[in-house]
Amino acid sequence: MRRNDGSEASHGRWFRTSSPVLIGRDEHLAALREVVVHNPAVVLLEGEAGVGKSRLVSELLAGDLGAVLPLVGYCRQVGEPFSYGAVLEALRGVGPRLARQRELNPVIGALAPLLPEIAADLPAPLPPVGDPLTERHRLFRAVRELLAAVGPVLLVVEDLHWADDGTRQLLRFLASGPPTDLSMVLTYRREDLHRGSPLGAEFRSAGGGLVAVLEIEPLDVDGVRRLTGAVLGVEKVSAEFAARLHERTAGIPFVVEETLRSLHEPARAVHAGSVRAKRLLDAVKVPVLLRDAMADRLATLPAETVRLVEVAAVLGTPAPAELLAAVGGIPADQARAALAHAVAGHVLLEVDGLRYGFRHMLARQAVYDGISAPERVGLHDRAVDALQHVEPQPLVQLAGHSERAGRTTDWLTFGEAAADRAIDSGDTATATTLLQRLLAAPVLPGDVVDRLAIKLGRVANTGLDQRDPTETLERLLVDPRLATSVRGEVRLFQASLMVRQIGRIREGRAELERAIDESADRPDLVARAAAVLSMPYLGTPPPAELGRWRQQTEAHMVVETGELRISLLANVLGSRLHRGYLTGLDEVPDRADTLGGRQHLARLRCNVADACVWLGHLDQGARFLRNGLRLATESGTPFVIGTGRITEARLDWITGRWEGLTERASTLIEEYRDVTSMTSELELVLGWLATARGDWTVAREHFGRTGAHDPCDAIAPVAISGIAGMASVLLERKAAGKAAAEVDRGLAAVRLTDGWSWAGVLAPVAVTAYSATGRTADAERSVDEIGEGISDRNAPAVLAALAQCRGLLAEARGEPTEAIGHFREAAARYEAMPAPYFAAIAGEREATILMSSDPEKAVELLTDLVETFDALGASKDSVRCRHTLHTLGRAKPVRPGRPGYGNDLSPREVEIARMVAAGQTNREIAETLILSSRTVERHVARVFRKLGIKSRAQLRADHLD
Repeated sequence: MRRNDGSEASHGRWFRTSSPVLIGRDEHLAALREVVVHNPAVVLLEGEAGVGKSRLVSELLAGDLGAVLPLVGYCRQVGEPFSYGAVLEALRGVGPRLARQRELNPVIGALAPLLPEIAADLPAPLPPVGDPLTERHRLFRAVRELLAAVGPVLLVVEDLHWADDGTRQLLRFLASGPPTDLSMVLTYRREDLHRGSPLGAEFRSAGGGLVAVLEIEPLDVDGVRRLTGAVLGVEKVSAEFAARLHERTAGIPFVVEETLRSLHEPARAVHAGSVRAKRLLDAVKVPVLLRDAMADRLATLPAETVRLVEVAAVLGTPAPAELLAAVGGIPADQARAALAHAVAGHVLLEVDGLRYGFRHMLARQAVYDGISAPERVGLHDRAVDALQHVEPQPLVQLAGHSERAGRTTDWLTFGEAAADRAIDSGDTATATTLLQRLLAAPVLPGDVVDRLAIKLGRVANTGLDQRDPTETLERLLVDPRLATSVRGEVRLFQASLMVRQIGRIREGRAELERAIDESADRPDLVARAAAVLSMPYLGTPPPAELGRWRQQTEAHMVVETGELRISLLANVLGSRLHRGYLTGLDEVPDRADTLGGRQHLARLRCNVADACVWLGHLDQGARFLRNGLRLATESGTPFVIGTGRITEARLDWITGRWEGLTERASTLIEEYRDVTSMTSELELVLGWLATARGDWTVAREHFGRTGAHDPCDAIAPVAISGIAGMASVLLERKAAGKAAAEVDRGLAAVRLTDGWSWAGVLAPVAVTAYSATGRTADAERSVDEIGEGISDRNAPAVLAALAQCRGLLAEARGEPTEAIGHFREAAARYEAMPAPYFAAIAGEREATILMSSDPEKAVELLTDLVETFDALGASKDSVRCRHTLHTLGRAKPVRPGRPGYGNDLSPREVEIARMVAAGQTNREIAETLILSSRTVERHVARVFRKLGIKSRAQLRADHLD
């Protein structure tokens, strides 16, 4: 029995079921209130199930919002690919303000058919244009214009982790170009996201807009103590009880409340000492407790009410009363009374005035688990019958209920239809999941296996989902039900996924050749497989082999048109550019007429961008990348979006846009952690950034994950650059012999693949390593060999590197004038790309040589270089230049700071603390900063004293924020 004040009777005593005040979230609420008034703004409110996100939002909405109109929508747990539902739900709340609007943008009429509740106040519906992309864009504009018209607005979308792709796209659209008086608060669970970012890796905020992430953590022990006191209305809660309760509940407020409810006489238990508190709480297993608590509630309800609650648990998503009654087989008048009992008993709640469901997924699961197996099957069966009459049919729900009801024929029918709808709407994650589940069914006939396998292969190669279907495709290839006529196509799809993984590229190439053998009667498949095999960067295939596959692909392109031609061109043109031949860019189409064509055109543009960046044609690469990413986003190709983001990160590294790059690359690695061909390139970027900071241990770890240890089974240019990075670290650690051995491996990979256009980063490292080990002849021979290798190719990055190499050789021969000329040429070539960090490195070599002949010029150059390195964030190089200036007696003074730092860390102490936290030894820090070991020891001791720590293990990055 529950009272109006939010309290409930338990074992004859009254106590609250939730805290009357917000506990442990004051700072979050203050931050939320501050952010949402800075329009435009996007607040991402992150936290696990039950942690209190919705409570925090409700506190925000209950406060004084002034003229701000709150609009709230909810994403549902069922993965039904029905787009924009949460936003449309929220928009129904604009009705009261529409009456005050005299004129509305006509484009808002696109919303009239979707919002019948307020359609009378909207402009007339717009006529269809027949193009889904145009209509989608028009709908997005309509939402934005409507929000602008009724502003200021606070748009809240809850449970974004359950959002369909359409809702995410619409929210990204609003966030990237919001009305000036719109704030958005989006709640989600990180653990339930399909990928690492709530709005996708492609999310970019609008210029001037504020984006904030508020992470809601479980309560600490003190928070649990205060929550317990607030819930139970008691002043004192023993520390022992709070500690044990925190241990049992992990501090999740919802679970704390449910646990308190299940305790016998909880108001007395909270005063228990450690022994009794442990005994009381150890007797409660939280999952069982939640189910028992729900069972207790259900036991007090009439039979018809329990039936409706069980139906709600089986349906799994908020449902209207009519649907609950139909599935439960309860007459309408009895259903209304039963529903009233369920809501009054706080077992179900009214979600939006029309639908009813559980307030938490654990509550729903508790009821579902309590239903007997035969009864569950019967309810799922009735759900199928009832949902078939809903328009549009909720195909995902129908598929799930059919499967659980044992209706195999319906499960296959609805499952495939749901997958098809998901594919059409760009929801590759839902499609992949459904197709894999369908293909796991042992009763599928052969023709269905063939059809579903091909669909799975296609969507898997377009999408990018953590539920990697490679194993499913591999299993199908040995399934006797799979027809011989489609085996080659399935193998092609499977192999195309394999070559995305470092360590499986060699195996994937072999599978592609098998696919060609199995597809002799399908020249289109042969061409697709040959096009992949012609890519020079997938492992280290010899040029003759690549040429054979390239000729086979180009021969097919002569007679091919449409989507297939664009698909083949994406591989052929990208491969040609990677080899250093900047021809054929005029073959890139301006547009494509089909969705598949646009997806392949996006891949073509991103492939061209990738190759241009490797060659050093950075401006051209940036243009192709912008267009490719835009088209990939519009056409719904997550894998291409991912590859484009990776290229963007590498481009930012080369062009010196380093601010925030480490954090962004690390986030992308988490986003794409299961696609190692992508993450290896990000590891490369992080490795070179770490070397510029002098974090040698960190750099080596990153370079070790680039595929550098085995270029034959990696992305060749990434692995070769990773080898150069490994050699650079070894040179800094005075291990020139090992560095030269690494260079040997790198040049061997270049020779094997004829990949001279990828030698730009490796070449200067090779000359330095060989010269340091007395292998002068090898140094000169490598420069000649690389120069000859690119003589007929267009690779600005390699030409700049060769100029730098020739400067190093001239410097070693004692020919300063010639060396200076080469270094100036290298710097000019790098600046033209532009690659400011590489240009600065070449400029430093020139300044070093000028120290003896023209110290004034050397000082001028070094002074400018200090500013360049500082601006980039290349602290190691900046320190080295300052040291050189110091030796010349012309050190540029550091800007004076405050007289003393007290208990705060000085800039030098922060720098050393970061290096300690990265795992560097005092000796390594001394070598990097050009200090004595004793000086470093004194700095480290002061860092420990100021931070109140006693060991390196205690030093964390958050100490330095």
